[in-house]
Amino acid sequence: MESVNLADAKARLSELVERAAAGETVRITRRGKPVAQITSVKAPRKPIDFTALRALTDSMPIQKLSAGDFVRKMRDEDRY
Repeated sequence: MESVNLADAKARLSELVERAAAGETVRITRRGKPVAQITSVKAPRKPIDFTALRALTDSMPIQKLSAGDFVRKMRDEDRY
């Protein structure tokens, strides 16, 4: 865990937030004493409704082209 003084934290806030989002904990100090800490937020994952997913995929039409041919066609026609 890295400790950063308050003045440096103000100057480098975006960098410190990115590091916290990546999983690192950053401690902010004032006059050498810890006063705050930046950590990532663990967002709860939503459960997957498999019946709704199956209903959605069953309602989709089957593609006429393979994925590779479809991407090549889009690339060649400049439609992306």
